[in-house]
Amino acid sequence: MQPIRTTCAYCGVGCGITAMPTGPRSVQIKGDEAHPANGGRLCSKGTHLGETVGLTGRLLHPMIGKRRASWDKALDLVAKRFRETIDRHGPDSVAFYVSGQLLTEDYYVANKLMKGFIGSANIDTNSRLCMSSAVAGHNRAFGEDVVPATYTDLEEADLIVLVGSNTAWCHPIVYQRIQAARAARGAKLIVIDPRRTETCEDADLHLPVKPGTDVALMNGLLAWCDQAGVIDPAFMAHHVNAPEGFWEHIRAGHDLWSTAKTCDLAPALLQQFYELFAAAPRTVTLFSQGINQSIRGTDQVNAIINVHLATGRIGKPGAAPFSITGQPNAMGGREVGGLASTLAAHMDFAPDNVERVGRFWAAPRMAAKPGLKAVDLFRAMGEGRIKALWVMATNPAVSLPDAGRVREALESCPFVVVSDVIADTDTSAYADVRLPAAGWGEKDGTVTNSDRTISRQRPFLTLPGEARPDWWIVKEVARRMGWRNAFAYERPADIWREHARLTAYQNDGARLLNLRSQAIIGNDAYETMEPFRWGGAPFADGRFPTPDGKARLVMVKQMDVQAPLHDWPMTLNTGRYRDQWHTMTRTGLSPKLARHREEPLVEIHPHDAQALGLEEGDLARVSTPQGDSLFRAALSEGQRPGEIFTPIHWTDQISTGGRTGLLPRPLTDPHSGQPGFKSTPARVERQMTEWKGFLILRGTEPVRVPCLWATRVTVPDGALYEVAGHGDPARLDACLPKGDRVEAIDVTRGTRRVAIISDGQLAGVLFVTRSGILPSRDWLIGQLQAQEVGASVLAARGPGNQPDKGATICVCFDIGLNQIVAAIREQSLVDIPAIGKALGAGTNCGSCRPALANILAQTMRETLHAAE
Repeated sequence: MQPIRTTCAYCGVGCGITAMPTGPRSVQIKGDEAHPANGGRLCSKGTHLGETVGLTGRLLHPMIGKRRASWDKALDLVAKRFRETIDRHGPDSVAFYVSGQLLTEDYYVANKLMKGFIGSANIDTNSRLCMSSAVAGHNRAFGEDVVPATYTDLEEADLIVLVGSNTAWCHPIVYQRIQAARAARGAKLIVIDPRRTETCEDADLHLPVKPGTDVALMNGLLAWCDQAGVIDPAFMAHHVNAPEGFWEHIRAGHDLWSTAKTCDLAPALLQQFYELFAAAPRTVTLFSQGINQSIRGTDQVNAIINVHLATGRIGKPGAAPFSITGQPNAMGGREVGGLASTLAAHMDFAPDNVERVGRFWAAPRMAAKPGLKAVDLFRAMGEGRIKALWVMATNPAVSLPDAGRVREALESCPFVVVSDVIADTDTSAYADVRLPAAGWGEKDGTVTNSDRTISRQRPFLTLPGEARPDWWIVKEVARRMGWRNAFAYERPADIWREHARLTAYQNDGARLLNLRSQAIIGNDAYETMEPFRWGGAPFADGRFPTPDGKARLVMVKQMDVQAPLHDWPMTLNTGRYRDQWHTMTRTGLSPKLARHREEPLVEIHPHDAQALGLEEGDLARVSTPQGDSLFRAALSEGQRPGEIFTPIHWTDQISTGGRTGLLPRPLTDPHSGQPGFKSTPARVERQMTEWKGFLILRGTEPVRVPCLWATRVTVPDGALYEVAGHGDPARLDACLPKGDRVEAIDVTRGTRRVAIISDGQLAGVLFVTRSGILPSRDWLIGQLQAQEVGASVLAARGPGNQPDKGATICVCFDIGLNQIVAAIREQSLVDIPAIGKALGAGTNCGSCRPALANILAQTMRETLHAAE
């Protein structure tokens, strides 16, 4: 059997993968050396995709309520209820909420059904949460949602600026390409981020800006370029329009000192950034969620684009503003109209576009205006205006801001459909109908990555149970609603050709998205499609898809940043962890990925922690006006004082805490509708507990642990639960399986150790203590795979010296902090290649290299200090 060439399931980098099935539900994963996005490289998440293709937790059959149903019965019910709701309350009473996890073909069919046949634009996507401000910014500046950069620009740049992007963690392959370019060409790297993340470790300059001041920063940069003669007057004259009063606005109040004060930066640091930018005509500015996820995200995007347009740093090799997306097919969704604010094929709701698309689709009832964006959609549901909702491949009960209110809206909605791969999610708990969808490895279609490269995603696993592709599910509902001929698709290639024809239909060059050459390809050509990039080299000729062919500078103003409030004195920032993805329905299945950050942490500056009486590892309650949740405290010098950070991934299925979605305000950008996840007023309080412990259980069946704090971590052959709480911990015994029981009690420390052994194998252990020290979990986890386990398991260590490897740093090779520190000291290692040679750490995906650099520097400082 030949390996199957497909694409990664995770971020918008769009890495190519070769998958070699090794069994019915097992596969060997490697990077595709021929793919232009990654050239064979994979990050830790992609490397361990093979650990996530099992059937644990899968939804395998249609469900109506809690009962299994046939496909015919389930689809008939969905079609009937949607049709009845539309007849009674009108087309705007129903909505779809979809996902960047869908393939382009899935997205196309769902968008066509809602906008062309139901007659409403109430279809929005979770991509609204991560990159819709970039879409709005591109449209305002360029006239079309076009990313004017490619990954090869990184190799040709003299300066790379990362704004609001922890690239080393969130887009590791892009970060590796940046580092390779720096090594080859000596390019400079500047990181602009309130937090000192791993991405900053090897940067030439880090600007820890005050959150929400990016407009001031970029306006100040433009003012500096104006004064220093860096503006390109010829490019401006021929290719860019500036609104009246634009330059007067830039020249007033954006001097170095004023900007430094607004951004809370040292003037010398700011000047260094400005001088580096001015000296580098080949500059790429990459921006991501730190820019987009703001109530002024679109203005922040345009502030960046303004600088590139005014200085002519666009449409040239190594010079461009570059939005890097978060999801594998956020771009494909943008191309087919998956956002409520767009129609299809990069067209808006202008009357001629509505008429054109309606004619192409032969649509009986075209949506004539934008629909409800994500936050507004769920608000309308809570108000009773949305009466039927279909959620596809996403988990809004976790990911949307003010998630408690979202749950109330789902609870109140008369009819909710969820099509997903997972049986039980925080969202599916509210579903009247659940439909089993195809998962990664079973899907067949296309995706578009951050630099406009379209790749095939090919199946290499058979569909399990009664799971079906999303496009098939949607078209079957459409046919049952009465539109059989318009949705007579037999295969993904049929949909692809129709999408390609629509991009070219009456497109006289006004839109760069034009897939005319793909409109006539045969089925075999679709199967063997090689990755290709649409749009060529945008703007290389100086022409933009606007009525006059010129780009537009957009006047943007810095808004006042809210001062700390008396009851909410901290500022909450949210984001991703390196080895987890969204709500962990996939990465949470991988034992290796689970060990990097086992629990949801609230990162806080040591000075703030001291004032709050918090120590490393304490439980802390983070509260906002919207809600509260528990986190494990992690003290970090990388946090700005007065600011905290929490991860987005944990759900009710995994933890009693870590519910970041409960905390942010449901405030959105007025242009894009993207929520502002990055600056929520908050407070932090220490959460006292009477005892702490852990539970290790064999098997994949999750249990509900009855205590204040319980977080589930996947381990080989089982699960680890970190626990803490009040009252009698003996109630945790109910979580232990049946078998022979051995127990040890230390009354002085309030410590209790219980092991359950069944047929000579460890079935479960429970360790709790009120004042004692808990042992390392690693050896006990390994005993789940051991034979003939005895009562000595209560010692929590094997015979001889069993050193604790420490927190996992290199996930690819399962190498811990203590192992790395020991090797540095014992072998006098002085650089990252030496660590790689000694341990292997950092030699595969490279995601851990920034952490290795930090550990190396810290260990060397400690060694020098000890020597003194």
